[in-house]
Amino acid sequence: MSFECDVITLFPEMFDAITQYGITGKANRNRIFNLNTWNPRNFANDHYRTVDDNSYGGGPGMVMMAQPLDDAINQARARQTGAGINKPTVVYLTPQGNRLDHEIATQLSKLPGLILLCGRYEGIDERLINRQVDVEISIGDYVVSGGELAAMVLIDCIVRQIPGALGDPESANQDSFVDGLLDYPHYTRPEIYKDSHVPEILMSGNHAHIRRWRLQQALGRTWLKRPDLFNLKFAHGMTLEEEKLLEEFKQSCKSR
Repeated sequence: MSFECDVITLFPEMFDAITQYGITGKANRNRIFNLNTWNPRNFANDHYRTVDDNSYGGGPGMVMMAQPLDDAINQARARQTGAGINKPTVVYLTPQGNRLDHEIATQLSKLPGLILLCGRYEGIDERLINRQVDVEISIGDYVVSGGELAAMVLIDCIVRQIPGALGDPESANQDSFVDGLLDYPHYTRPEIYKDSHVPEILMSGNHAHIRRWRLQQALGRTWLKRPDLFNLKFAHGMTLEEEKLLEEFKQSCKSR
């Protein structure tokens, strides 16, 4: 059974980027995941297909109306129910949501189906959120023009966690953040590029030494670039090997 994803959006065409290209496009063609879009304008009650109106209390910008979104979500629910999913989870992409991370993406990838709600303008009528939304997610502390870009980021994060989506099943297990650390450096041919050499240890064929070097680089990079992640990862302490490798990394930084 494929992972079912329905998206409520004013711009369905934007999701061609997900269904036609890259890893997600291949997964879609292989029916590892299935994406459907629903335009709330098709559920509007007037001739002009109105989906937004002025905000009560005044202020700039428009607010998306509850009724067209409500009906679109119900239609998406009905489709997923017909596909054998009893209670799909409705996710609203919003700056007010929990910040997306690897753990959240992994949890969502284990669900049989999602309905993603993409807001626009100044936001969505709060009554619709209270009625229909199960989870609110943000992709970062900044504002984009609508929820579509955030939804595509979320879909990509989820799909790559689904078995069969990646050519090498180990790729997802070795991504950055999987073990709470940034990834180690990667190199490919040529061996020398503009006087810069591939580290000798990677050419040695000694897998134990390579593993140790990669762990050291991951530790060091996280310590340097993302101390917030580092402190979270090692809130309860480090192993003796990790302590030794990090100290060696710090000493190498001082000697440069």
